[in-house]
Amino acid sequence: MARGITETDVHTAADELVAKGERPTVERIRAHLGTGSPNTVTRWLETWWNRLGTRLQPARPNLEDAPAVLVELAGQWWGLALKHAQEAARRELASSERALASERDALEASSRLVAEELAQMRAERDVAITGERIATTQASELQHLVDQLQLQISELAEQRDLERRRADRTETARQQLDVRLHEALQTAKSEREDWTEYVRSVENRALSDVDRARQEVKELHAQLSKTSEHHRLLENQLRQDIQVAQSAAATATQSADILRGRCEALEGQLSGLRNMPTPQEVAPKRPKKVRSTAAPGACAVTPRKTRSTG
Repeated sequence: MARGITETDVHTAADELVAKGERPTVERIRAHLGTGSPNTVTRWLETWWNRLGTRLQPARPNLEDAPAVLVELAGQWWGLALKHAQEAARRELASSERALASERDALEASSRLVAEELAQMRAERDVAITGERIATTQASELQHLVDQLQLQISELAEQRDLERRRADRTETARQQLDVRLHEALQTAKSEREDWTEYVRSVENRALSDVDRARQEVKELHAQLSKTSEHHRLLENQLRQDIQVAQSAAATATQSADILRGRCEALEGQLSGLRNMPTPQEVAPKRPKKVRSTAAPGACAVTPRKTRSTG
């Protein structure tokens, strides 16, 4: 901050500038003093110019003892010199006033420019402060968002690991179920083959019994053709034997049909196991073999021995 200057400081500086052969101006005085505001220097410089004429007037000599002609001539010369000095001072003062006015206008323009720049700088400062506040708020919000995203990433990573472990457990369970399903299919296949073999053996036995019965019937017919005398006596007995054979054949056929139905049911269950979307633990039970109610050879007809009457 510039320190205050006095009127004496300005007048002394102006005298020193004149002594150097320089014209005193506001800028030269401020540069000579190294301080002072332009308005203060202008005001004191004007008082310096106002007092310059008085200071330049020399002291009049005592002319009481001088001749009248010399006194008159000296007075005329003094008047002319004083008039000339006054005109020079007026010209110098007018020039200084014009320079001061020009400098004042320049200073006012510079002051307005500085004021405009200061206002612009203040506006820019306010805008910068507002931008800084907005940037700080946005940075805080972005940091909060980053923290939330990091937390979500951590949660998603945990969920991913959990789902991966679940998938591993599911894959292990699926492999175990595939193994159990394969074992169940093998067991069912083996049981189906056993049932098929059993049904085939029952059918073969039934067919053998039927063939045996037919053969015996043929033999009976042959015996009846040879022994026509005993036909009437043996006719009722033969009819009963034939009915027994037919009953045994029907029983064997019925057993075979039952076995075929059970085989078809087992094949349906096996198809259901293959088409199941989520296999469960299967504890396959081996089906019990159904025994025919008819004893083997029940349909066999044993011809009675006939006595020859002839």
